[in-house]
Amino acid sequence: MLSTLSIRDVVLIGRLDLTFQAGLSVMTGETGAGKSILLDAMGLALGQRAEARLVRHGADGASVTAAFDVTAGHPALDVLSHHGMAMDEDSLVLRRMLGKDGRSKAFINDQPVSVQLLKEIGETLVEVHGQFENQRLLNEAAHRPLLDSYGGLGGKRDTVRTAYSHWRAAIEAHQQAEDDMAAARRDQDYITHALEELKALDPKAGEESELAGKRTLMMNAEQLVEAMNAAADGLHGEGGALTRLQGALGRLEQVAEKSEGRLAETIAALVRAQSETAEADALLETVAAGLDMDPQSLENAEERLFALRALARKHSVEVDGLADLADQLAGQVEALEDADAKLAALAAAVTAARAVYEKAASQLSQARNKAATKMDKAVAAELKPLKLDKATFSTAIDSLAEDSWAPDGCDKVAFQVSTNPGNPPGPLGKISSGGELARFTLALKAVLAEADPVTTLVFDEVDSGVGGSVADAVGERLEGLSRSCQVLVVTHSPQVAARGSHHWLVSKSDADPNAGTSVQTSVDALGEKERKEEIARMLAGAQITDEARAAADSLLEGAGP
Repeated sequence: MLSTLSIRDVVLIGRLDLTFQAGLSVMTGETGAGKSILLDAMGLALGQRAEARLVRHGADGASVTAAFDVTAGHPALDVLSHHGMAMDEDSLVLRRMLGKDGRSKAFINDQPVSVQLLKEIGETLVEVHGQFENQRLLNEAAHRPLLDSYGGLGGKRDTVRTAYSHWRAAIEAHQQAEDDMAAARRDQDYITHALEELKALDPKAGEESELAGKRTLMMNAEQLVEAMNAAADGLHGEGGALTRLQGALGRLEQVAEKSEGRLAETIAALVRAQSETAEADALLETVAAGLDMDPQSLENAEERLFALRALARKHSVEVDGLADLADQLAGQVEALEDADAKLAALAAAVTAARAVYEKAASQLSQARNKAATKMDKAVAAELKPLKLDKATFSTAIDSLAEDSWAPDGCDKVAFQVSTNPGNPPGPLGKISSGGELARFTLALKAVLAEADPVTTLVFDEVDSGVGGSVADAVGERLEGLSRSCQVLVVTHSPQVAARGSHHWLVSKSDADPNAGTSVQTSVDALGEKERKEEIARMLAGAQITDEARAAADSLLEGAGP
């Protein structure tokens, strides 16, 4: 609910800070005192259109700040979350700054936001009802959600939304498969040819590095053979290392016994050297035996390596990726072979999902018609005391064309009225009388009070043009509304004013050139005595009589709990 409203330099208001409570708050005052300015100022904070004329004469700019107490689950929190704005506290502060050039800035909890977002949030917090200014109930887009909320149809609606989501997902999966198959068929010849090339070459992972190494070895085979032959000759050729080591070892062994052990380590080292040299000679022979000197082998290795690389370039992949590409193309060929069966299965899934949606939507439609009948009767009961007994209210529910089916079902819902017997029903906004429109919306709000998530309602002269018992009926319904939400009403009716839990007096002071003051609007909370005097003024006019005060007492007593 609205907790505070701070206004700075808006038309005739210089500085004003108001604190609001739950229940019914009434604002009264002489015509022209500035009650409409208060609503204009509140509209600024709620994201309504800003005009430079709202800036007080002589001021550089105007500002309005409205603070609201919100609870978990409030629609405003969902809107903020959708826009990536978190709220850690239970207070929501909307602020609008307007320059004298007509440009404005918007803030939510001191974070700069677009005016559109401010308006979107404002519409979840406050609903303003004027004679021709109420937007929400005149907007057919709001009628279906209001009917669902009134009928407690949230569960059925969620079932429809889930079914719709599954149906759309099935349609998209089928469409994607059709697109993929169409693209695959367009490229079928290419895919088949590419797969045959890959199968013929039969690439293996790691083959490129193996072939490249083999090619490098074979290209240097002649030089390697020459070096290995020279090494072999140095090891076991005439006068080679093995012969010399054997000769040195033999000479030392002949005199070893005479050395008293001094040659033992030397002999052991020569034995090890002889063994390592013999092993090196054997390894060299093994390498030489395995060296492929066949020119044809080199040609074959080069041919395969170059073929692999050329095919990889053709398909813009690495050589090691050719095997995976072959598997991928094989999968596409297989998919083409199974395309008809797959598409048939997906089409069947679409049909099944559609049937589930249609069934859920039909059940929701039946529930809506039942709720509409109940709501129409409830509104009709509210119209007679409001002097609208000749008028009729009806909720029209029409089936939408299939291309308009939506997550919320297949129904178009519209609130319609007929103000005179025999006249066909039409949209709420077509009511010619502003007073009738205001009372119609009051009747609707009285019925929808607990179904509507908006917790602050503002009524601007909803009692215009009525008096006596009708004005009392208006006040009674406003008081009833205030038990389920916060209600602010601007009124000229003493019967309505007497119903208020809180009473504000809007007044305008005259300019005083000598004191350097200008015309200014002020708002004062009234106590019991002042409240009775104000209601007496509303009854009697400028000259308040004892009879008017007695009548005010009677109204206040009759309006008590």
